[in-house]
Amino acid sequence: MTRILLLSDTHGHIDDRILEYARQADEVWHAGDIGTLEVADALAAIKPLRAVYGNIDGHRIRQEYPLDLRFRCENVSVWITHIGGYPGRYEKRVREAFEQSRPRLFICGHSHILKVMFDKKHNLLHMNPGAAGKQGFHKVRTMLRFAVDGSDIQDLEVVELGQRG
Repeated sequence: MTRILLLSDTHGHIDDRILEYARQADEVWHAGDIGTLEVADALAAIKPLRAVYGNIDGHRIRQEYPLDLRFRCENVSVWITHIGGYPGRYEKRVREAFEQSRPRLFICGHSHILKVMFDKKHNLLHMNPGAAGKQGFHKVRTMLRFAVDGSDIQDLEVVELGQRG
C-alpha cells in the first residue's frame, strides 16, 4: 500500500501543517502552481515528490517539473497535469489524449476547488485537491490523502488546513 498526500496551488506557501502531513505519506504529489522551488525542495526533502508545473510557475520550476506527468502507482495508471478541466468539461488536449490512452486516476489543480468525482464516460477517477496555499479566491485551504493498494484507490480523506487568510 502506498499512502499519498495530494496538494496543489501552494503559490509559494509552505507551512508546518503541510510538512507534517507530508511526513505521514509515502509519496507527495503536487498538481502545479508550486510557486517557488523552495516549496518543492521542502516537500522533496521529506518524501519522494511527483510534481507538475502550473500556469504561475516560472522557468526554474518548468525546468525541474513537466507539464504532464504520467506514471504507475502500484497497479494504477496516473496522469497529473495542472489545467485539465472536469468530467464533461475537460481541456481539449486532455480530451484528445484520452482517445489514445486513459489513466485510471486523473489529477489536476488550477481551479482552487476541491473536487473528487468518478467519470463514467472515461471510466476514471478525477481528483482536484483544491488549494493548499494562501493566494486565490478559495476560503479554506485543502489537500487530499488517500492510499493506493494494488489496483484499489482507498481511504480518501479531505484535509482542511484552515482559512486562507
